[in-house]
Amino acid sequence: MAYSVLQKAAASPGQRTLALWTILAAQLMLQMDFLIVIVALPRIQQDLGFSAAGLSWVPNAFALAFGGLLLLGGRLGDLLGQVRAFRIGLIIFIVASLLGGLAGSAPMLVLARVLQGMGAALAGPSVLALITVMARDEAERAKGLSLFIAVSSIGASAGLILGGALTDFLSWRWSLLINVPVGIAVVALIGLLADETPHRSARLDIGGALTATMGSVALVYGFIHAAQSGWTNIQTLSIFAGAALLFAIFYSIESKHTSPLLDLGLLQSGQRNAGLVVMALIVGMHFSVLFLLVQYLQRILGLSPLMAGLAYVPLTATVFAITHFVPRLVERLGPRLMLIVGSSLVAISLALFALIDDHSTYFPNVLLPLLLHAVGIALVFAPGTMAIMHGVPNEHAGTASGLLQMDQQIGGALGIAIIAAVSALSTHSGDATSGLKFAFIAAALIAALSAAVALGTVRDIRTGSSNAGVKFRDQ
Repeated sequence: MAYSVLQKAAASPGQRTLALWTILAAQLMLQMDFLIVIVALPRIQQDLGFSAAGLSWVPNAFALAFGGLLLLGGRLGDLLGQVRAFRIGLIIFIVASLLGGLAGSAPMLVLARVLQGMGAALAGPSVLALITVMARDEAERAKGLSLFIAVSSIGASAGLILGGALTDFLSWRWSLLINVPVGIAVVALIGLLADETPHRSARLDIGGALTATMGSVALVYGFIHAAQSGWTNIQTLSIFAGAALLFAIFYSIESKHTSPLLDLGLLQSGQRNAGLVVMALIVGMHFSVLFLLVQYLQRILGLSPLMAGLAYVPLTATVFAITHFVPRLVERLGPRLMLIVGSSLVAISLALFALIDDHSTYFPNVLLPLLLHAVGIALVFAPGTMAIMHGVPNEHAGTASGLLQMDQQIGGALGIAIIAAVSALSTHSGDATSGLKFAFIAAALIAALSAAVALGTVRDIRTGSSNAGVKFRDQ
C-alpha cells in the first residue's frame, strides 16, 4: 500500500520542506521535554515543596508514561492515521504543558508530567512514520531520516540548554509553558500541509495493548526504583519479575492475534535486533553523560543553571553538524563499521571523563571528551536508526517507530539507573568526584560492549539485509 501524505503540498517543494520542518519541530519539543526540567529541579523543589525523594518524579513521571505507552501509540498511528494520531497526541501534550506550567502543588506537576508523557507517546511515533512514508523517493527518505536523527540526537542536550536559560531569565515554569505556543503552531500547520495517511480498519489488540503498556511501565519503573532503592531490593526484583511475566503474556498474545499490536515479523530481522541493542546501550550511556555532567558542572565547577546548559552547546552543535554527513558515510561504508567506530569513540570519551576531579576545568578536561562523545553518538544514531527502520513496510512504520523510541527510552532509563547506582555506591565521603570516576568507567565498558555487539551481529544494509525471508502477518 502506498501512502500519500503530502497531496496538498505536492506541487510545491517549499511546502514539502515546511511540512518536514514542522514535524521536526514537534520531535525536538518532545525530545527536549524529559531533561528540560533537570537544571530547574532545585527551583521547582523550592517553589512547590517537593521532598528530596519526590523530586525525582518530575522527570520520571514523564519517562514512565512516555516509555510505557510508545508501542501502543505507534500502533494507534497505523490504525487511526498518522496525522490524526500526531495532532491528538500534541493537543494532549499542549494541555498538559499548560497545566504543568501553572501547577500550584507537587501532585499537580507530577500529574501534568504523566499527561505530557501520554501525549508524547501518541505523537512521537507518528513523527518518524510520517517522515518515512511521505518521502517520494530514497533520496528524500534519506534526507528526512538524517534530519530526524540530528534533531533526536540533540534534543536532550538542547533541553538542558533551553531549560537553563528559561530558569535563569524567566522561571522554571516556562520550561513547560514554552510548549504551548510552539505546539499550537505545529498542530495548525500540519493540518494545512499534510493529508491523512490511509487508516486500517483492523480492531485494536486490547490484550496486547494492556500487557505491552503494563509491561513497559513496569520495566521503566523497575529501572527508576533500582536507582533509588538498589538492584537487590526485593521490590525492585518483584517489579522486574512482573515486567518479564507481562512481556511473556504479550508475546503469547501477539503470536496468535490476527491483527497484533506488534507484528513479530519486525523482530525476526537479526539486523534490526542488533540495531535495537546497540541503540539502547549507546542512548543509555549518552543520557548518563548528560545526567552526571550537569551535576559536576553545577556542584563542583559552581556553574549556574544557564551556564551549565550552555556547556552542552559544543556537543549539540557537533552532533547536528556531523549527522548531516552521516547518511553518505553509511552509504559508502555500511552501518556495521559506523556503529563499531561510533561506539568505540563513545567508550573512549567516557574513559576520558573518568579522569576529571575536583581540580579539573571545563577546558580541556570536560570539553575535549565532550566533543569526542558528540562525534561518537552522531556516528551511532544514524546507522542505528537506519538498521532498525530499513525494510519496514509502510503499514508498520508507526509500530516500528514506536519500537525504536521505546528502545531508546528504556535504554536511557536503564543507563541512568545503572550509572547513578554505580556513582552512589562508589562515592567516598569528602571526595565528591570519586563516584563519578567509577560511574564513567562502568559507562565506558558498556559502550565498548555495544561496539562488540555491532562487530558480531550487524551486516551491511547494501548487501541484502533486513527483511529477507521475513513474513509479516498481513502479507
